[in-house]
Amino acid sequence: MNFMHLKTLTLSMTATSLAIALISFPKEAYNASVRGLTMWWEVVFPSLLPFFIVSELLISFGVVTFLGALLEPIMRPLFRVPGTGGFVWAMGMASGFPAGAKLTVRLRQEGKLSKTEAERLVTFTNASNPLFIFGAISVGFFHDPKLGFLLAACHYGGNLCVGLIMRFHGSTDIEQGKEGQQKHTGSLRRAFQQMHEDRLKDGRPIGKVLGDGINSSVKTLLMIGGFIILFSVLNEMLQLIQIQALFASLFAIVLSAMQISNELSPALISGLFEITLGSQIASETNNTSIFHQVIITSFIIGFSGFSVQAQVASILSESDIQFRPYFFARILHGFIASLLAVLLYHPLYTLRGDVTAATFATENAMNGFIYVYHWLLQYGHILTTFTLVIWVILFAKKYQDRGEVHTRK
Repeated sequence: MNFMHLKTLTLSMTATSLAIALISFPKEAYNASVRGLTMWWEVVFPSLLPFFIVSELLISFGVVTFLGALLEPIMRPLFRVPGTGGFVWAMGMASGFPAGAKLTVRLRQEGKLSKTEAERLVTFTNASNPLFIFGAISVGFFHDPKLGFLLAACHYGGNLCVGLIMRFHGSTDIEQGKEGQQKHTGSLRRAFQQMHEDRLKDGRPIGKVLGDGINSSVKTLLMIGGFIILFSVLNEMLQLIQIQALFASLFAIVLSAMQISNELSPALISGLFEITLGSQIASETNNTSIFHQVIITSFIIGFSGFSVQAQVASILSESDIQFRPYFFARILHGFIASLLAVLLYHPLYTLRGDVTAATFATENAMNGFIYVYHWLLQYGHILTTFTLVIWVILFAKKYQDRGEVHTRK
């Protein structure tokens, strides 16, 4: 039996098992479906629809081209993507998952991005919006608004690091030559001229642009809603048939080796599938420190969950953009966000508003060194573990890229 036969057998058995689980637990499946539908209708749909429609209008009227010309001197050197990536990045952070993927695909379809540039851009422009981090997680789950600053710094700081790392994705001499020919002037006059030419090139009347934008946005949101409901049901079925408990016991061993409370393993497993549920379970886990809860929650938000990744994969399938770099970036983002949680926990949470402790660490240099020394003794093993894991991921990515280049040759 070759690999393709094994893949067919695995997929068919998985689908059959899911069907049997749905038949065996109809009430639980219905309740999970309703929860997913409620989340989509009350939160996702009203929050994303305006952003999607306005994004379509901005692209059609040439505003994105205008911003791209101005941001070219920033985005090209830092992330090796055109200036239009700055617009995608901002909209992705403001509106949340999976707006960055949708806008990246749209720009790729219009020829404003090369395939490699699109793969780089999509890796760091899909992020959780601030309302979810500050409102749902910090206030709703942890009941601590102060925690939002730490989680946001870890999440968006990790996204920035991923963008800087993924700039090396797909490096070729030909592409570097093309990038060297780009004009990094950021001229306002040139940007306006490009915006005007782009609007004339589109040629559609305002009514047509608005109608197409609404139609495209609603279609995308229906797809997103289907994935949310599906993964809500899937997560419930995995809990009922004890699959999650099996994986949780395995992850408990890994967490114990990292000296992180193994009580958080169910939250981590649930978070691998869906962000909201995993974060909620992490916040409600007893007999664990808030420090360990923040580490796991940061990883869950950075990894995004298979539900969001499936949404992104479906959107990327409309173009030639590969999903694999995005998936690799999500793993990297999860570990970097966790590493930042270890580094920033005390400065942004423990010492935030604590004048006495802050003064102790800054007024006297020797006391500051003693503070850092004791912090490293307490949390150094976690810091070292996450750093080693990130290096292993980067080396694996480098080895994979070399293999792909050798294969093409």
